[in-house]
Amino acid sequence: MVSLDKIKQANSTLKSYGPGLVGVFVGGTSGIGEATARSFVRHAVSPRIYLIGRNEAQASKIIADFKALNPESTTTFLKCEVSLLKNVDEVCTEIQKEEKVHVLLFTSGSMPSRKRDESAEGLDKTLALHYYARMRFIANLLPQLTAAASPIEGEGERQGETKPGLASAISVLEPGGEGEMIRDDLSLKTHYSLSNARTHAITMTRLSLSHLATSNPTVSFTHSFPGVVRTGIIRDMGLAVRLAIRALWVLARPWMVTVAESGERHLYAAVGLKSDGGAGTAGEKAHLVGADSEPRGNWGVLERYQAEGMGEVVWGHTEDVFREVCG
Repeated sequence: MVSLDKIKQANSTLKSYGPGLVGVFVGGTSGIGEATARSFVRHAVSPRIYLIGRNEAQASKIIADFKALNPESTTTFLKCEVSLLKNVDEVCTEIQKEEKVHVLLFTSGSMPSRKRDESAEGLDKTLALHYYARMRFIANLLPQLTAAASPIEGEGERQGETKPGLASAISVLEPGGEGEMIRDDLSLKTHYSLSNARTHAITMTRLSLSHLATSNPTVSFTHSFPGVVRTGIIRDMGLAVRLAIRALWVLARPWMVTVAESGERHLYAAVGLKSDGGAGTAGEKAHLVGADSEPRGNWGVLERYQAEGMGEVVWGHTEDVFREVCG
């Protein structure tokens, strides 16, 4: 387990990148997304933050908190129903006004439904939130991420020296939950189930991030498992479900991670892992980490899919969906 002291020490190096770092937090108005954004604001110099979500009232409170925490920060809220890819494109049009994006974090999601819940764009909403929308953000903002990865010139005693820039995309889901996919129905139009939706979102995330990391080696891509974190994800559920989950939280208390610690660890996934090599197995390009910030993954499945070229297959399918939905 990477100690919290080491995590905070690594995060404090954000200041060495100079002023004006840009962080985009999709799902940043609550839970892990908000906590990570808060850590980013605390450690960075004059950062610019974009919070993507649906709760404008909550965002206003967060923006006020961030300004008090770091008076030199600037926070913009962009309201968006992220399950629709065309909405993602509209939001990205605003963010693309930035020359660089240094940190891109995804925590948006919902508890999956038992039946396929199709959006107006013909995608299952669970897969859209946990996979397709996140990949659409990355595809749209890849030029900004690549620009942020450019070497930075040192100042003071380090004047004339350069160091790698900071460019990280982190998808918070569940590395280690990878499994067998239904190859002829990746979007689960005819084979939807809770189990299949979970497996496809997790496994396609891993394969696509590794594919992207191979073709964009200066950008860090991370798939993160947060562990048991008490967030607001259950707020829209029925009373019986909320009570059941709260009971599980009581049982899981010894393994729970506070929201604040999870925020620090997910910022570390951007700052502390960006210059590492692999993420725990030969040939792995994306970082796969658990709640303890150590490597995590179902390596047998991953290595077999890698050998079979499934990363290219999944990303090709993803681009087909983008063309079909967005033109």
